[in-house]
Amino acid sequence: MSHNQSTSLVPSTPTHDRGRVPPGAIAVNIKWRGSDLVKSFSGKAKVVFDSQLDIVDFHPSHDTAIIYVSEQDMVAGTSYKKRIVKLRKVTSMKGVVLAEKTEMSKQYCLNLQKFVVLELGLVILFISTPIQAASLLIEMVLEENKPFSNPFRIKRKSQPIDISVLSTMKLVPRLGGVKAKALLVEFGSIEAISKASIKDLTKIVGQSTASHIYEFFNKKDKT
Repeated sequence: MSHNQSTSLVPSTPTHDRGRVPPGAIAVNIKWRGSDLVKSFSGKAKVVFDSQLDIVDFHPSHDTAIIYVSEQDMVAGTSYKKRIVKLRKVTSMKGVVLAEKTEMSKQYCLNLQKFVVLELGLVILFISTPIQAASLLIEMVLEENKPFSNPFRIKRKSQPIDISVLSTMKLVPRLGGVKAKALLVEFGSIEAISKASIKDLTKIVGQSTASHIYEFFNKKDKT
């Protein structure tokens, strides 16, 4: 059976061989073939199935690797963390974790966020459904064709903040975009913000918001 152009198979993975994902395309782990998520790409992005992606689920560009953590993954345990750790070791890749935040999985999201962002220094973006994830992945593919506006690759001189990192920071309760941006400009990273004192945070965002941020990063995990 022949494969049409939108679902062709490629013999190697961009992660290992530094291949380049074609413009307007997304490399997809073959395990996603036939899924509703991939079906949502129809007419919006060319799908290139790859049987050798191993730990990676999607490559919206040759230097961005996506791992998808489903509701079932989180409920079942922490075995998915091994995949994320392996991704962290691929220094040539921009590692992003997409995680399903649902009524069932939301209790695990804080620990996952701390693991991904604070322990590994990667980016995590929460989505509620695979269809929402597909929309985000399509946006990444489209941005890849705009080299001067790609938030996952370009750090602008006037605004040296990665949009995906900013989105992660805005997950802190009661922290808006303006204050999140001010904190990233001042401290440089989410890890540095998490280690800052209330006094230092207060200088940037005020005492009330500083207290919420400090509590978010330092409260004990519930068992």
